This record gives sequence, structure tokens and C-alpha cells, in this order.
Amino acid sequence: MKFRPLHDRVVVRRITAEEKTSGGIIIPDTAKEKPMEGEIVAAGPGARNEHGELVALDVKAGDRVLFGKWSGTEVKLDGEELLIMKESDIMGIIEGSAAQKKAA
Repeated sequence: MKFRPLHDRVVVRRITAEEKTSGGIIIPDTAKEKPMEGEIVAAGPGARNEHGELVALDVKAGDRVLFGKWSGTEVKLDGEELLIMKESDIMGIIEGSAAQKKAA
């Protein structure tokens, strides 16, 4: 199944956090917080401004991003848990991600 987000929405795959602390303590699943870091899987074409012109998104597929703890709507597509959120829910792009290294 293919999924293409509309307008200024993006599909994000959460990046799982480390299961051990720096001291070597293993963190059980029940104590873990959901990660607030993810990778853009797909992005919509953009939103329209008050003049009806299309304003492109600042993020693209492959970008690593930070988003709010309660941002987005959780969905399951092809058996994979993903988030759909508006671009405005994204706090920023993490520099040095694989996609940005390829573009440089």
C-alpha cells in the first residue's frame, strides 16, 4: 500500500532510543518514554497561503527531525507504526543526518 500525505502533513517513523544507559543499565520497555526523534518517510506538497500559492515544506523524506512528545497521530501502515503530523509540529531538523550528508 502506498500512502501520500496531503497538504502540509508528513509521515514520520520514530527512531528507537538506546535500550541501555551510558552506565550499562538496561531500561525495560515499561520505563521507556516514546522517542521524540524520527525520520521523515513521506511529505505532502505543502500548504497554500492566503493568495492561494503553494508553499513548499522545509522537510523532505530522509530528514531526521525532533518533534513534540504528544505530536501527531499514530497509524499502522503495512504493519509498521508511524506518525502523521503537520509540519508545524516539527521542532527542527537534526543536522548531519544521512539524507543531508548525501545532499552536501
